[in-house]
Amino acid sequence: MNVEPRDVVPASDAPSRRFRGKNKGKRWTRGEDTELAVIRLPLDVHDSGVRHRVEQLLFSAMWSIKRALQRDARDAVDAYWAGDVRRETDAKAWRLELGLSRAGMERRAYRHMEKSKHLGHHVTKALVMHQADEVFETSVSRHLFPDASGRRHGRPKVGRWWEYTRIPGRARSHTMARKWETFRLHGTLAGHVAAYRHRGLGRSVTTPEQAAALPPGKNVLEQPRHLPAPSRPSGRIATGEKTAKAKPKTRAATWWDHTGPLAVVFTGGADSSRGDLVLPVRLPSGSGRWPRLLHFLNNPETWHKIDLVRRRDASAPGGWAYEAHLMVLAGGYTSPGTRARRAAAAALERVGGVDGNVSNLSVVSFPATFDPSHGDVEATRVDLSADELAALAKARRKERGRNRALDRSRRASNPGQYGPSKRQQTRAERRQATGLPARSVEVPRGARAANKAGAPKQAFRRDTLSAGYRLNRARLADTAATSAAAKDHRARRIAGSITAGHGANLIVEDCDIRTWYRR
Repeated sequence: MNVEPRDVVPASDAPSRRFRGKNKGKRWTRGEDTELAVIRLPLDVHDSGVRHRVEQLLFSAMWSIKRALQRDARDAVDAYWAGDVRRETDAKAWRLELGLSRAGMERRAYRHMEKSKHLGHHVTKALVMHQADEVFETSVSRHLFPDASGRRHGRPKVGRWWEYTRIPGRARSHTMARKWETFRLHGTLAGHVAAYRHRGLGRSVTTPEQAAALPPGKNVLEQPRHLPAPSRPSGRIATGEKTAKAKPKTRAATWWDHTGPLAVVFTGGADSSRGDLVLPVRLPSGSGRWPRLLHFLNNPETWHKIDLVRRRDASAPGGWAYEAHLMVLAGGYTSPGTRARRAAAAALERVGGVDGNVSNLSVVSFPATFDPSHGDVEATRVDLSADELAALAKARRKERGRNRALDRSRRASNPGQYGPSKRQQTRAERRQATGLPARSVEVPRGARAANKAGAPKQAFRRDTLSAGYRLNRARLADTAATSAAAKDHRARRIAGSITAGHGANLIVEDCDIRTWYRR
């Protein structure tokens, strides 16, 4: 077989891959005095198609990437510690060769995305890059390099699907207009008020500033139970320029021209054919929350970054509630009343001590000058009232009942992993002695099947769980989260009342009440 020789292309004439190179413009940096704050924006995903796209496509795709990166990081770390000679010779070069760097993890993520045939339909390279950065910072860097105290985290592990609750987004460009590569927030507060204006709101209230000035208790918004997704602007927009023939120039309308209700928009992957993913934002309707909304959302120039977050919610469709965590280039919001209370507490020239007991809290303060003529000694005792004790006992009874229901459900779904109780065994022996047929035990109440060392023969994670068990477990988790939030609010209120009466210069005994409680 004759083969014709091909023309040899010189190496200098061969086409090579072009790179963008270093940025020639001035790099944007956040000012030293610029603070950062985050506001949580609830998202409406009532539509089954949108919910499927968010849960089964977006979160599932990003979770597969993170899981692959965690496995790669674990294998690379094992190889790093196994190479004693290379590590002692040049540890940095050995880490770079194994890809244990931020750029190395990003390249691994890019390869996983490029090798798969479906990830390009759901995610972008910007999301993949920031997911790789998160894995490097939380798993690799904390394991390889010790902190200030000399401690380092353990070997990188692969997480679980239920623990994957956040997709990190990419920050917007503050040097180029209209450039936000991942999750974007479009719309205005004024457009939200105009679209969902409450029927009882006065006609004179037309702007967010006027809504924020209303007294507490007034309803500003009347949002439906299922928020409709706003449509993308269409038509042509005048640019203000003219052509050579003196005709006004126009351009196609985009999401940047949307001035209606707020919504989070994600364009999807480069190969996606599903269009934009639009998630409507639900704002609080009470006028008491609008000063805070005005602080965070009234100036789009301060919007910096959005992370898509999900949390377990038994009452939400699909069992998950979705939020957009918007980071802004501004400090957190503080109400005028809180600022006045803090200023008054700082002006009090008093010193005091706090004695924490198991069931109460005692605070005693006196003037900082130790002169009785400058003020009296004040004492405060904080304990639970009879109503609070009754409510706490009721909550504990409910929690105990829910835990018993979970235990019954697990035993009923896995009868082979539990033995009969003494009462059930005695009844079976009594029926056998009298000649009665044996009765099947649907819910065994005995101990878990274990080996000689006392370890369960089957791990609890291998058990079969019913749908009712999962629902009750989610409800129990929601109740625990609500109780924890209520405790935090009560602690803040008590701390505010203590500092208002005794000042901010307080000394607290260094002790652990949990140890007292155990003893």
